[in-house]
Amino acid sequence: MQVQKDNSVFFISMAVTAATVFWGIFSPASFDAAAKGLFNVLIEYFGWGYMLAMNIFVLFPILLCMSRFGKLRLGEPGSKPEFSNISWFAMLFSAGMGVGLVFYGVGEPVYHFMTPPFGAAAGSAKAAEDALRTTFFHWGLHPWAGYAVIALCLAFFQYRKGAPGLMSSMFLPVLGKKGNASMLGKTIDILAIFATIAGLATSLGLGTLQINSGLKYLFNAPQNVTFQLAIITVLALVYTGTAVTGIEKGIKLISNVNLFLACLLSVSLFFIGPTMAIIESLMTGLGDYLSNVVNQSFHMAPYGGEYKGWLGGWTLYYWAWWIAWAPFVGSFIARISRGRTIREFVSGVLVVPALGSFTWFAIFGTSGLNLELTGAAKIAEKVAADISIGVFEIYTHYPLGGIMSVIMVALISTFFITSANSATFVLSMYSTQGDMNPPKVRMGIWGVLMAALAFVLLMSGGLQSLQIASIAAAGPFAVIMVVACWCLWKALKQDESTFTELN
Repeated sequence: MQVQKDNSVFFISMAVTAATVFWGIFSPASFDAAAKGLFNVLIEYFGWGYMLAMNIFVLFPILLCMSRFGKLRLGEPGSKPEFSNISWFAMLFSAGMGVGLVFYGVGEPVYHFMTPPFGAAAGSAKAAEDALRTTFFHWGLHPWAGYAVIALCLAFFQYRKGAPGLMSSMFLPVLGKKGNASMLGKTIDILAIFATIAGLATSLGLGTLQINSGLKYLFNAPQNVTFQLAIITVLALVYTGTAVTGIEKGIKLISNVNLFLACLLSVSLFFIGPTMAIIESLMTGLGDYLSNVVNQSFHMAPYGGEYKGWLGGWTLYYWAWWIAWAPFVGSFIARISRGRTIREFVSGVLVVPALGSFTWFAIFGTSGLNLELTGAAKIAEKVAADISIGVFEIYTHYPLGGIMSVIMVALISTFFITSANSATFVLSMYSTQGDMNPPKVRMGIWGVLMAALAFVLLMSGGLQSLQIASIAAAGPFAVIMVVACWCLWKALKQDESTFTELN
């Protein structure tokens, strides 16, 4: 009972987050300078660590899936999944990708097309192929592998060992049964909270920038910090409210709506856009991805050059962003995956969403690249100036663009809400000793703090500050995730004889 009454994790993590928010509000210049300094140090001296860690996260669940442990259930033997496959995929996709999928759907391929990272001539057909391959790499197996690692570890120790839903529970073989209450256990939980807050603030900031861009395109709304604060405030009320209603009601409902809108927009653009080019781009991009994924996964810049700067601004930023997202997305996926086998889990979490991301970027990315290659429109310069307008820019050149733009703003809002309400729920779990039904008041507190940090990052430096926040928060948590893989493997080996499913 004493552990259940211990609120030290909640108060410490809340104090650190609140202090960060106040620092950004009252001294944005020093906040921005300190963040950039930390960013440069991490990229210069720990960039290789992000790359290596992400590769470990890809290999570990695949090897586990292929091993004899693949048929082990994340729950009691014979237990069944709590949610249907469609609802499960909807919640996976909505929580895992978030608003970044829309933010970069057109902007990233077009950006790489005009500034190729691998030596192709800017604006050439080869640059277009490389741009899509690079985008596939950033949104393929690697991000979902990070989520899968956390979710597998948490689900195993929660549902097989009866441990609470906390990050420190993954270290049961090291910390022992009372490890959650130890100083090291609490430190791990606090780091998980801070990584989650930073990762989500990044996504909320991106979503706010793009909603603002969409409203400006559609209704000539003002594009400034004051209007962005209004957007964050309104959506914060919605995502906190849906989190309070719980997974079965609010979160599941919004996720299903989100998946429907995403399918509607992608299918519509597939038919009204360059259909044959999209099909061929998907085929080519998938082949290029599979052919180059190993090489690109280890490709650094040991001798400097322009590629080193590109690597820090794109691949390493993405890897850090995914790691920062892993605590909350992994916890959420573990929460909705009880009763599934490890093999089923890895296939669903690692492969299916990655294919969904490939399809999304093939449709939206090719639609943008096609305008440039055919000379139908020049959108690259506008996207380079403001990457958030990419999707709205292409809609002006295709039929039904105005209607699609309105629906896209709704999709961005639902992505914003699904990511934030999942995170609000998970943060409340972390700060209540793993309570699967955390207090509503605590959800409200975290909802407000997330919105406040997103606004501070926007105010202090826009997109660059958002990127820096993710990279800074992900450093220590990457180490925690690597150790968690070892702990899960150790626990599986130790208890192998007790698993009736393996006999």
